[in-house]
Amino acid sequence: MPLLVDPFVRCRLGAKLLVLWLSFAGVTCTGSEHAATATQPAAFSDLLPHFLVEPEDEFIVKNKPVMLTCRSTPATQIYFKCNGEWVHQDDHLIVQTVDPATALPVMEVTIEITRQQVEKIFGLDEYWCQCVAWSTTGTQKSQKAYIRIAYLRKNFEEEPQAKEVALDQEVSLRCHPPEGVPEPEVEWQRNEAVIDPQSDPNFFITADHNLVIKKARLADTGNYTCVAKNIVARRKSNSATVLIYVDGGWSEWSKWSPCGADCAMWRSRECTQPSPGTGGKDCQGLDLQSLNCTSEQCPQTVSRAEDVALYVGMVAVALCLTLLLIIVVLVYRRKKGGLDADVADSSILTTGFQPMGIKPSKPENSHLLTIQPDLTTTTTSYQGTLRSRHDATGKFSMTNGPLLDPLPKGSHTLHNGKLNSDPADFVSRLSTQSYFKTLSRDVANTSYGTFNFLGGRLTIPNTGISLLIPPEAIPRGKIYEIYLTVQKKEDLRLPLAGCQTLLSPVVSCGPPGVVLSRPVILSMDHCSDACLDNWAVRLKKQTYEGAWEDVLLMGEELASDPYYCQLEAETCQLFSEQLGTFALVGESLHMGAAKRLRLVLFSDAYCSTLEYNVRVYCMDDTQDVFKEVMAMERQLGGRLIDEPHILLFKDSYHNLRLSIHDMPQAHWRSKLLAGYQEIPFYHIWNGSQRYLHCTFTLERLSLGTCELTCQLCVWQVEGEGQSFSLDFNIAKDTRAVDSEFLLMDTNATALAGPSAFQIPYLIRQKICSSLDAPCPNGADWRMLAQRLKLERHMGFFASKASPTSAILDLWEAQHFHSGNINQLAAVMADIGKQEAMIFLVSDGEC
Repeated sequence: MPLLVDPFVRCRLGAKLLVLWLSFAGVTCTGSEHAATATQPAAFSDLLPHFLVEPEDEFIVKNKPVMLTCRSTPATQIYFKCNGEWVHQDDHLIVQTVDPATALPVMEVTIEITRQQVEKIFGLDEYWCQCVAWSTTGTQKSQKAYIRIAYLRKNFEEEPQAKEVALDQEVSLRCHPPEGVPEPEVEWQRNEAVIDPQSDPNFFITADHNLVIKKARLADTGNYTCVAKNIVARRKSNSATVLIYVDGGWSEWSKWSPCGADCAMWRSRECTQPSPGTGGKDCQGLDLQSLNCTSEQCPQTVSRAEDVALYVGMVAVALCLTLLLIIVVLVYRRKKGGLDADVADSSILTTGFQPMGIKPSKPENSHLLTIQPDLTTTTTSYQGTLRSRHDATGKFSMTNGPLLDPLPKGSHTLHNGKLNSDPADFVSRLSTQSYFKTLSRDVANTSYGTFNFLGGRLTIPNTGISLLIPPEAIPRGKIYEIYLTVQKKEDLRLPLAGCQTLLSPVVSCGPPGVVLSRPVILSMDHCSDACLDNWAVRLKKQTYEGAWEDVLLMGEELASDPYYCQLEAETCQLFSEQLGTFALVGESLHMGAAKRLRLVLFSDAYCSTLEYNVRVYCMDDTQDVFKEVMAMERQLGGRLIDEPHILLFKDSYHNLRLSIHDMPQAHWRSKLLAGYQEIPFYHIWNGSQRYLHCTFTLERLSLGTCELTCQLCVWQVEGEGQSFSLDFNIAKDTRAVDSEFLLMDTNATALAGPSAFQIPYLIRQKICSSLDAPCPNGADWRMLAQRLKLERHMGFFASKASPTSAILDLWEAQHFHSGNINQLAAVMADIGKQEAMIFLVSDGEC
């Protein structure tokens, strides 16, 4: 058995052999001792090694490895130690030379550090390396070099905000750059030109990267951008418009005019010092002053008959004009009172609202199960303004007509509560309106309907998104044409800062600005772990100008707020008194916060070549994204090869890795050069893309190979993982996308009137009147909320005029597809209310 010699033993043996060699040389060179001493360094055996080059701190950019170098003299051996462990000698690149000046041996050693090596201990400690050099006398250690993974986040923690500042005032623009390693440098730009405080002392950049304009000038008006950059990337903030305005100032008064025939003299001044500019205020006060003359200065005039006639004529003309104006106003008001445009055809009101799939009731019980719409009320359209702004630019007006363009010829008639309409026609008409041009034109993800005071429901199939319009939410006499659509994330710029991430689809319902008597309920999926201890969840709403604002922080709702959100395990219900565009944004409070990712595997349905592709999609666990991926794979001819898995992806800055294992090497091989694929953490956490995917290209060694067995693993570094066990025949199983995972929703996208609700309208009114009034024994709406496990929302229900109505609205929103009316009847019976007997009607009696 060969003897393995440790490197430290080898260095000692080498040193002894070197000393023996030197001694032998001194003995054999007799008579030339002086010459031998001159050719060898003096006291070489007494020198400790010292470093000519020591390793320095490095940053790994993307996946590019870094090189660390040590150079020492005199040195017989040099080894690197990284994080307390010796680097294998085969990983050292060694170059040995001799210093011509001192004749001492010089040794230089280089090693390579990869991103994978650093990530193995990422989050536990910093990765460091140092080199140790040996000579015949002893050892020396170099300084430690720290290796860090360089990155630069996309979102600024604080961006500059637009400002309007008066001339000569100080302007301060704040900027907190995105987190990065190494720490990013910050520069400012005005109209895309870099600002140099050295060349223009009026600008000053503070230590915390804020820009200060010491004295605002008119030339300082422009768009200011904060730019952060390091060795990885360069990021730009949103531009902030700075407007320098000039308030007007009065000139000096002119001299008094001579005294006129009316015994008055005048003087004037002008708003020219300075003149108002760029939106500045006009001068305040009078620009003309008069003063009565003294009797000595006033010229003596005698009224003549011509002057009297002139005055009488002027008074007569003024009276005629006043009378004519009064007549015009009266005629206008009478005509305006007679105009009353409708949004929809009158057939909407004359159609019966019979619930779908329910037989006509018995005559004696008909009054308990149905309610006829009120046909005596007149139909009017919404005539208020949708927004008010101080600026006149960019406005769109609401005339006395309908909210949208007139409906095409023909009527939208309700059959069994369903709305028969052409979504493409509606989207085309909607997109022509000035405000709605930014809405998505995806017909498959849009639904709309026409509703009155009886309410209804809009649903986007297979997305988990619906809008419940409770009865009486639309004022009586009004008819609204309402839409519901999903916005594509890539079409919107949703500002995310710090640790924020998008948790839900971006949903629009409208038109915005319509008057609602009660809140509507918007239901949609979310992908958080539903633990509010880990998150600060905010509801964001898009303004008319396109900006996003926070309208609700969950857990800190007030009864007076127009919004209220109930977060469940996978869905949320939003009570809103206004229509608009909404999204849920979460900010992780610590690294334990996690998003739910849905992992889905697809492959080629048909394979006639040696190559075979397996696609792994990583997406937010919401139904709308899953629907989009399934539709895309159906067009590609792909097939689902395993059930979707759920992965909790934590805010730990670690990437997502994917690898494939255990393939039969005799039949298959992977064409992937590395051991795994990787999706960066920020691509997933930012949520800017609806879905991400990696493709594994496999190659079979023969066209006759059809059986594929392997293990596909997806995991977060230092976190949770999921594994897919694949075993299938690529030739026999040639089905397209499996429809059972599409969760096909066959319900109508729009339901109006009683067919949209499980609880009949008349019964609902009786329940509300019975439970709204406080009961001494507690048998009121509070007990109903407890029985339905909604007691955590007591404060919200109590703030409503009818708490029972709000509870029933939420129950309808939660249980439209899965609700059991008899269970609700049992709850009512448990409370002790006789109204529960109304529910207990068998299918044969309905």
